Amino acid sequence: MRISKADCPEMIKETNPAQDGFYMPGEFERHQGCIMIWPERPGSWRNGAREAEAAFSAVIRAIAGSETVYVAAGKKGIGHAKAFAQSLKEENLYPVIVFEMETDDSWARDVAPTFLVKNVNNNSIALTADNQMSVQEDCVKNKKVYIQDLCSGTNIRCEKDSTGMEIHTGKNLCIRGVNWNFNAWGGTVDGLYASYEKDNAFAWNFCKKFGFTCYDARPFVLEGGSIHSDGEGTLLVTESCLLSEGRNPSLTKEQIAEKLKSYLGAEKVLWLPRGIYQDETNEHVDNVCAFLRPGEVILAWTDDKNDPQYALSKASFDYLSSEYDAKGRKLIIHKLPIPDTPVCITKEELEGYEFEEGEDKREVGERLAASYVNFYFSNNAVVMPAFGGENEKSDRRAQQIMAELCPERKIIPVYARDILTGGGNIHCITQQIPAYIVSSSDK
Repeated sequence: MRISKADCPEMIKETNPAQDGFYMPGEFERHQGCIMIWPERPGSWRNGAREAEAAFSAVIRAIAGSETVYVAAGKKGIGHAKAFAQSLKEENLYPVIVFEMETDDSWARDVAPTFLVKNVNNNSIALTADNQMSVQEDCVKNKKVYIQDLCSGTNIRCEKDSTGMEIHTGKNLCIRGVNWNFNAWGGTVDGLYASYEKDNAFAWNFCKKFGFTCYDARPFVLEGGSIHSDGEGTLLVTESCLLSEGRNPSLTKEQIAEKLKSYLGAEKVLWLPRGIYQDETNEHVDNVCAFLRPGEVILAWTDDKNDPQYALSKASFDYLSSEYDAKGRKLIIHKLPIPDTPVCITKEELEGYEFEEGEDKREVGERLAASYVNFYFSNNAVVMPAFGGENEKSDRRAQQIMAELCPERKIIPVYARDILTGGGNIHCITQQIPAYIVSSSDK
């Protein structure tokens, strides 16, 4: 799917998404693309980002198997990013679109816009696999067809070319972004680097470049990795993150919940107590728990009561077991064990970093927040981390569990230690753009 540029994208401050009928769909729903940022920062990506570039490239290739990937890169790294994208031209993949845009680091999940879709007559307008197939068949049969956009009443041109189906529209009126305030996971309290102005500008810059109207949620501080949505009114968050002193200290828990409901079109917020041990984001929810589908979650787990993660996961399991979602459903909870052997930073790895003043520094032997829940749902796959070495058995176990829980998707493991040593994982470096509806009955 290609995003076409709007004539006049706007920053909306007068209303919020809930008032305008927009909401955050589930990541497991259909996408028109994924945003990533090429790795460059010396304090995150060791050895001139050599290992990180290989890991990011593997993630890009896996995602491009079923959706377009938009890769932002700064002046320093754009040559490498473009060369990699060019190398994929001969493969049967969706486009990898590289564009120049400066950032402070590469955590697209946290600095890119959170995208919402519009609810039309109480029907989700996120593109489903079924109605996309009907559109694809029309494209193949008629070469070009025109389908009405329910949001604007304008026509969408549908074409089929060598890359597969692409949908173009004059404006992305059915999809809007949210621009949160970003302060590097805690600002002056416990933020991870001192200068984050370029990261904080990325969401709006992306929306302007690719034609998305955007809601301005500032000064509310939030990162995309701190929220998960089931697309039916329920959000997952962690108390440890959203109630941390470095984000919105002047707001109560209830006030934060109301902000989330207003800007994500949600009805209920589920507050997990904790996340993954040693997660430097104050324990983002995307590293510990995710929706597989409405009413069903996957939770990072360990049976080892001596592991510090046990108490954290047990607290979240007990909480989720006692709760209902926005539709009144008791949640089905699946457990996804963390790696059996803790993943820790080595002396060799540490020597490859170049930290700047005010930047959080790593230490030899530091335990990293390794979790298999930090996966990305692409349109036809689960792109999930693998850690290798002593954890090869753990990797295979996690892949088997996800294959059983998501039989409709491919399981694509990516060696992700070189992302983890930067401070996050696959979900942290990706941000989905949901697909908008096209209705064959409106042609």
